[in-house]
Amino acid sequence: MAALLEAKDVRVDDGGVPAVDGVKFATTGAQVVMIGAPRVLFEACAGMRPVAHGQVLVEGVSAEQAVDDRLVAGAPLDPPLPPTWTPRRYVEESAALSGVARADRRRLVGAAIDKLELGPVADAPLGKAVPHARRATVVAAAIATGAKTILLDDPLAGLADDVARNFGKIVLRAIDGVRWVVFAGRLPLMSPLCIAADEAIVLSSGDVVSQGAPAEIAVRESAFVVRIAGEGAKFSERLATREARVVPTGDTFTIELPAGASTSVVFAAAEEAGTVVLELRPVARGFV
Repeated sequence: MAALLEAKDVRVDDGGVPAVDGVKFATTGAQVVMIGAPRVLFEACAGMRPVAHGQVLVEGVSAEQAVDDRLVAGAPLDPPLPPTWTPRRYVEESAALSGVARADRRRLVGAAIDKLELGPVADAPLGKAVPHARRATVVAAAIATGAKTILLDDPLAGLADDVARNFGKIVLRAIDGVRWVVFAGRLPLMSPLCIAADEAIVLSSGDVVSQGAPAEIAVRESAFVVRIAGEGAKFSERLATREARVVPTGDTFTIELPAGASTSVVFAAAEEAGTVVLELRPVARGFV
């Protein structure tokens, strides 16, 4: 069975300059959080931005084809919304543009509005809507396409904790029954979306540094992402003599320190190898 979402050596440009390059991953779950994912990667996976190199596949077909076939729909974060339109009109237009038949449109639009609890503001101007109601409108627009898979650019980003918690529960109920992927820079482990996810993929500079159950990754206090200047092979050798597990990930390394060891092990190995540590951060930091 094809992966829900797969990237094959993907490069995505922004303004003619590579924003991410060499991205490779394949999801194994049906409810996935992508931590450390730049917005351009979300846009490429949702068919909103062209891929400069490589392939993005949704259920085994290109992202663009998946959008055309209504296999997938994306909900970007805070796109421009016509201030005089209502949530209902925005969702209706989205359904129409995606190719939903007129006979099915009213049902899908009504169901999406109900799922996002937009009823009280469904016919009020978007220009007067609070931020989470505007975001709910965008998510509803994606759901109203009838797509089997929904990609979301973290709809909880920047919201106050109590608003994010309550809105996260609404979003989670709304996407129940479909497969989904949330792209986020960081996502608290106790976020409703993170709790519900059956898989997390943690990226660093476009490289996968960890993949598995969110709770298992979040408690790996001995796992770090390291970026160095110098010869990586010597650095890895010196770490191996200290019983550290080292996995090269592009221009970085994912390091699992042995029990009881501190990060001083990393700096000692770098000094012996004649390399310089440019960046050292916990893998679990994406869940705070």
